[in-house]
Amino acid sequence: MHSLRLLLALLVLFSAAATAAADKPEKLTVLLDWFVNPDHAPLVVALEKGFFAKQNLDVDLIAPADPNDPPKLVAAGKADIALSYQPQLHIQINQGLPLKRIGTLIATPLNCVLVLKSSPIHSLADLKGRKIGYSVSGFEDVLLKAMLEKYGIGPDQATLINVNFSLVPALISGQVDAVIGAFRNFEPNQLAILGKPGRAFYLEEEGIPAYDELVIVARRDETKDPRLQRFMAAVEQGVLYLINHPDDAWALFIKRYPKLDDKLNRRAWRDTLPRFALRPSALDNGRYRLFARFLAERKLINTPLPVSNYAVELGNE
Repeated sequence: MHSLRLLLALLVLFSAAATAAADKPEKLTVLLDWFVNPDHAPLVVALEKGFFAKQNLDVDLIAPADPNDPPKLVAAGKADIALSYQPQLHIQINQGLPLKRIGTLIATPLNCVLVLKSSPIHSLADLKGRKIGYSVSGFEDVLLKAMLEKYGIGPDQATLINVNFSLVPALISGQVDAVIGAFRNFEPNQLAILGKPGRAFYLEEEGIPAYDELVIVARRDETKDPRLQRFMAAVEQGVLYLINHPDDAWALFIKRYPKLDDKLNRRAWRDTLPRFALRPSALDNGRYRLFARFLAERKLINTPLPVSNYAVELGNE
């Protein structure tokens, strides 16, 4: 009888320990693409509203020291998830990084060509003979050349200048006449606040196939990790709350990051809202195929691989 009571007591203890372990939230490390900003609003809302916690996840959002690092760190198994960009994903897959897109945060391009409204540039055709600033060599300059070709402007008929990420200062100072790489939810607002309104030209209206700006990537061999599907479910809840309650969501955002409560971020918040993916897990295979073909034609990747090699809709594998 004593042995039976001891066995029952041990079973109760083991059961309690197993239940406690099951209830303990599972860690998930998410590397952002850059410093925290309104582009990350659904993730911040999901944290503040407890949507991640309801999915039994303990999520860390980490801003990188170098924005080029997050996909590489995930590929190396140093983090679970990274925010990246669809164009960069194609290029990184071409370079052999074992990554897959598992979701989309911002579903439209943000990149644009930006000029001062006071300038005589009213069309990209007016960029002939002009100086154009860019930040990301080997990508933005290629996009620009593709757009200028549409207007019969050859590579030697405009001067490209790498201004790093000083796009607005280069434009205001007159160092360049236009810039590519400006995000349409930020730099135009910066110019407006400085009293120098701008005029934007949108890539998808100038011959560049539309693409997802901000995507969520994980290691290719980890896409069946159940935490990822729960993470994406919480992100969707965050997006829907954000769309339904933009003012309350803003209050949650600045509660967590009070230093971001300024005019620029308030304007960026307004302009980013309509660009969030309402179905973050959904995958548009046709869009990815079309953009991969464009990159291959422009020699940015060797060959357009099947979309299933680098993108997945979780639960539909």
